[in-house]
Amino acid sequence: MQEAIKLTQEHLNTSQSSDYLMDKWTDWRWQLKNTIRKVETFEKIMGIKFSDEKKKEINETIDKFPMAITPYYLSLIDEDDFETDPVFKQSFPSIDELIISSIDMEDPLHEDKDSPVCGITHRYPDRVLFHVSNVCAMYCRHCTRKRKVGDVDSVPSDEMIAAGIDYIKNTPTVRDVLLSGGDPFLLSDEKLDHILGLVAAIPHVEVIRIGTRTPVVLPYRITDKLIKVLSKYDNLWINTHYNHPREITKTSINALKKLTGAGIPLGNQSVLLKDVNDCPQIMKKLVHKLVANRVRPYYLYQCDLSEGLEHFRTNVGKGIEIMESLRGHTSGFAIPTYVIDAPGGGGKIPVMPNYLISWSTNKVILRNYEGVITTYQMPDTYEHTACDLNCTNCKLQLKLNNEESDRKPIGISKLLCDYEETITLVPENLERDQRNQSDEAI
Repeated sequence: MQEAIKLTQEHLNTSQSSDYLMDKWTDWRWQLKNTIRKVETFEKIMGIKFSDEKKKEINETIDKFPMAITPYYLSLIDEDDFETDPVFKQSFPSIDELIISSIDMEDPLHEDKDSPVCGITHRYPDRVLFHVSNVCAMYCRHCTRKRKVGDVDSVPSDEMIAAGIDYIKNTPTVRDVLLSGGDPFLLSDEKLDHILGLVAAIPHVEVIRIGTRTPVVLPYRITDKLIKVLSKYDNLWINTHYNHPREITKTSINALKKLTGAGIPLGNQSVLLKDVNDCPQIMKKLVHKLVANRVRPYYLYQCDLSEGLEHFRTNVGKGIEIMESLRGHTSGFAIPTYVIDAPGGGGKIPVMPNYLISWSTNKVILRNYEGVITTYQMPDTYEHTACDLNCTNCKLQLKLNNEESDRKPIGISKLLCDYEETITLVPENLERDQRNQSDEAI
């Protein structure tokens, strides 16, 4: 708290009492109003002086990818070793962000292409991402939507929200809606409540999720008033974004306690970042601190191919090494799923160590985390029953209450389906097919 008071004094240039200063410090709106956006402000508050050449590089980076750090998150930086500090690396501009490699893409996940209406990304069959805010408490240097950093901070218009709601209403396959941004928690309580109410009123929406980094970078946003709003929706899930155990502070834990105390299930999505958390011990410490505070590790993302992130990316092998260090070595529910969000809108693809060594007609050969190799014998009496997806003829009990089962397998599941005659999946515009068609035309 002394660090907080010191930083508040620097911002206000005042010698007011500690109580007055702490009232300001814990006000999330004050935090946003006093966000650090200039290198000179950073130098003044932190007592750090950059060389003229270094400052020139930083400002060149800020011109393209602006800086925004909350005073709270700034207070977590280790002033004595700031250049290697994981909080500093995630929040402070680096000239490396201006290096665009040949494999970098502006929109690697094709979020814009997969947008049927403004504000909606519909990639997976039964869920959509709903962009409800263009505002973030902090500009994370590893942001996958880096192309949007520096856009005008704003709240989508009522017309844009209405268009998104109409799309969800008119798409009955959507059962899961993820509110994203920006950060939805940067909306006012009233605006957020309004949007949640609109989504919750859609009969076929079973789950509402919110992705937010405020518990990490602006924990004071988790107010009693906000909790009262969130508590109204019993199908609500929240995903946080902790990347390093240093980010789980007493203040942050208090914010998490308010959320879990309201009965809201929490998950966490981390990004694997070079020189920040690409270490098995750091990741194990992170997941342990998360589950100790009732936050379930959900995903560990391989850093995306967005422009300006080359210096953050690790080899995929590092992620597999981290997963190897977790599976069997700690509780299963503490282990996130390591995924690559496939370029071109391919979606999340799980990547993990290989535990299936070989198999035959009657057994599989497996290995465990210790290196023990074992076999699992197949049952002699199991008989496969062909499935035509007509559940009324099945001996298994699946009472759908007049709901239809999913009857349109796609991808590999289409090849595995008994009633489908498809035996091969052929890429569109396959060169061999085009060549053969040309030969036939001769």
